[in-house]
Amino acid sequence: MTLFDPVHTYACSRPESLAIVDIESNRQWTYAALDVAIDRLAGWIVDRFGEQSETRIATLAKNCTEMLTLQLACARAGAIFVPFNWRLAHAEIEALAADAEPKIVFHDPDMAPPSGAEAILIQKMLELGDEGGSPPKSARRPFEAVSTLLYTSGTSGRPKGVMLSECNSFWGCSNLIYGNDVSSRSVFLCDMPLFHTAGLFAASRTPLQAGGTVLISHGFDPQKTLARLSDPEWKVSHYFSVPQMAATLWNQPAFDATKLHNIVAWAIGGAPNPKAQSERFVNAGIRISEGFGMSETGSNFAMPPHNLDILLSKAGSCGLPLMMIEAKIVGEDGNEVPTGERGELWLRGPSIASGYWHQPELTAKAFPDGWFVTGDAATCDEDGFYYIVDRKKDMYISGGENVYPAEVEAAIAEMTAVGECAVVGVPDERWGEVGRVYVIPVPGQSVTGDQVIDHCLTRLAKFKVPKTAVVTDAIPRTASGKVQKHLLKAQAIEELKGS
Repeated sequence: MTLFDPVHTYACSRPESLAIVDIESNRQWTYAALDVAIDRLAGWIVDRFGEQSETRIATLAKNCTEMLTLQLACARAGAIFVPFNWRLAHAEIEALAADAEPKIVFHDPDMAPPSGAEAILIQKMLELGDEGGSPPKSARRPFEAVSTLLYTSGTSGRPKGVMLSECNSFWGCSNLIYGNDVSSRSVFLCDMPLFHTAGLFAASRTPLQAGGTVLISHGFDPQKTLARLSDPEWKVSHYFSVPQMAATLWNQPAFDATKLHNIVAWAIGGAPNPKAQSERFVNAGIRISEGFGMSETGSNFAMPPHNLDILLSKAGSCGLPLMMIEAKIVGEDGNEVPTGERGELWLRGPSIASGYWHQPELTAKAFPDGWFVTGDAATCDEDGFYYIVDRKKDMYISGGENVYPAEVEAAIAEMTAVGECAVVGVPDERWGEVGRVYVIPVPGQSVTGDQVIDHCLTRLAKFKVPKTAVVTDAIPRTASGKVQKHLLKAQAIEELKGS
């Protein structure tokens, strides 16, 4: 059996190095202390459920060290970690619990746990078990066995339980380490939720695998986040955010690019990053490195953060495939398309999940012959750099022409008064479908719908220009910051019916 346990490795080789800081409470764990805490909790799990039980143990809580400790303890105990999205409605959480069937749900005191499982306050977690307790090594399940069940954020509807192993974790984190200049000196700030792959793996497991430090916050807060990234005492070297978070930070009154030059790599993912935004940051000396990853695949692509020339010349690209990823772009006929042509991105490699929990038919469709069908429309240029055009399902057809909302959003993002925007396709009697854009202005600035349309007319072919533009103060998003296009489209259709 392959043994993968970086915390234990560093507890032996560099025990006093700082592993985790729970930044809200300023609680800190060295690798030695974290190793003891994980062992104690894992021993308690084995005492309760036996060795290699595959027992699902869930959380319903905001970011805290306990969540990461539990995931690592489940791996040592042969159980399966299931972090629930606490932002879901209670009925949605009940549905996830019915699917995962956890025996225990560790929860925050102000969150109602689902029925059918023992409920324990997460603040009591590290008190469980005997001091000095530990699980037997035989409790571990194989390296390729499921150790985490990660429910997707559900931008298109019903969430799916992605089955991830410690093998998937190792290779996904390794890809990010080698692609983003991560080392034992690295300090990551984790604002992304720990029920999401970006928070749990990219921003937390990655620095632990490299022997670095992770600062865990309760979540993204523009003022606090900017202060922490700028603070020379924290020495944050790596940060992960979605494009909307980066735009929000740029527009903060206290934003000072010179205080962020210490960041080795600011990874952007979750959605295509507008080219104008990449250029804005890089020209200010901030190493924005757009990448690409998914719950099903881990980290897959990255721009070289040390090369500012490439960051500018290839702005808008998600970069090159990382070390253990094979990529191809496939057309409607199932064959690879020529360089520069659009198609659907497929991925293969050891970081790819084994499938979806309790959904064999969907697994067979999404994971054919070792590949994963991403559902993303993409292109690849002559230098091997990939570009995510949009979610394939978000594309709409206007007058017989394919329109990719991300391309339109990128053009609108050039407007300095626009803080956020999202485009959806809506039914139209003449053209079949047309675009409708929702725009949130930068705080303290104003923009009109007519100004947005006029700007698009100077940047885009006429069939790509939205027919209508709505200035608003909110766009529906998942907890990880992705726009929920299915909700926005339903909202748009209802608005148009009433107009």
